[in-house]
Amino acid sequence: MIITDSIFRKYAELIVRTGANVQPGQVVQLTISVEQHEFAAMVTEACYQAGAKKVNIDWTCDAVSRANFLYADQEVLSKVLPWEEAKQQQMVEDLPCRIFVVSEDPDAMNGVDPEKLSAVAQSRARVLKPYRNAIDGRHQWAIAAYPSEKWAQKCFPGAADAVDRLWDAILKTVRVTEDNDPVAEWKAHTDFLEEKAAWLNAQGFSSMHYTSANGTNFTVDLIPGAKWAGAGDVNPLNGAFYIPNMPTEEIFTSPVAGKCEGTLVAVKPLSWNSQIIDGFSITFENGRAVSCHAEKGQALLERMLHMDEGAGMLGEVALVPKESPVNQCGFLFYETLFDENACCHCAVGMGFKEVLPDGNDLTMEQAKERGINDSIIHVDFMVGADDLSIDGIRPDGSTEAVFRNGTWA
Repeated sequence: MIITDSIFRKYAELIVRTGANVQPGQVVQLTISVEQHEFAAMVTEACYQAGAKKVNIDWTCDAVSRANFLYADQEVLSKVLPWEEAKQQQMVEDLPCRIFVVSEDPDAMNGVDPEKLSAVAQSRARVLKPYRNAIDGRHQWAIAAYPSEKWAQKCFPGAADAVDRLWDAILKTVRVTEDNDPVAEWKAHTDFLEEKAAWLNAQGFSSMHYTSANGTNFTVDLIPGAKWAGAGDVNPLNGAFYIPNMPTEEIFTSPVAGKCEGTLVAVKPLSWNSQIIDGFSITFENGRAVSCHAEKGQALLERMLHMDEGAGMLGEVALVPKESPVNQCGFLFYETLFDENACCHCAVGMGFKEVLPDGNDLTMEQAKERGINDSIIHVDFMVGADDLSIDGIRPDGSTEAVFRNGTWA
């Protein structure tokens, strides 16, 4: 596909109006790499055309982040400065519509001490988490992607047209072409996901059992009354429907924190803190990760699962059929936004109180009492092998096939 200016603008418009669904009078917080400044201008213009009151930009830069971690003291990096807290407090007051455009180099932090990365993230998250809790479920947000040269080269090593090939894949997964109507296609897609979610909700499953020849044998309890959710969500303060992830192929819920047993085997590498964990599995007993093994990134995986009290428990289970357009691209994106939408996945860490019937009205402490996991992290990892089977188990012991051979039964 030739990436024309009109396609760029169609994509920016899709992110703003269908993904984040910016409403007149809203403040927008855009997070994007300095490399993508031209696209940032397009997104900003689209936000104003949608009626945004003000667009604020948080610029990111892999090279600067790497230099900080290589040369600055851990104590300095860990400290959240007063102006940073003031900025977070302003976000709590504004409840901005947030747009994240990811383009990070998956290898940006190679050679950086993983202990330092994790310790800094842990220290900062403790301070910033209350602000995150204060806006969760009360604002719109969307994550989309723009390929960088280094990200593209990671996906297609040595290819002269790596960026073009990654663009083709991204636009395919977000349903953007020169002559189509992506808004209509997204409407049909979200309708399909909502139909599947409605079917799951009607079954009343109390637990799910996963099996695969690779060693996955796992059972997880579900929260009574918690809903399975599809592609989109609604901001309860203004009624705006938004799509947090573009692309998205998942139907998800938050299980009971601390109630799962067995082993989950990952089928794709995980990029966490800009470092790769690969060939790994996690074993749970009494709802908590008790052991893990990784061919690459063992220390990083162990650190991740001990970031805080909730990091070793599940916060999400999500169903994605192997026919997903992301999976059909046939390569690993090294970016969770895409790879989690290639196949079924689970997440350790923070759960979603929004899946509870009255979740948006609950404090995090109240949500925890109802079974939602709490943590400073939320990390998705992919478990959807081609032969994955998932059975739903009802309170009376009866079962229903949900997935067979990696897709809907």
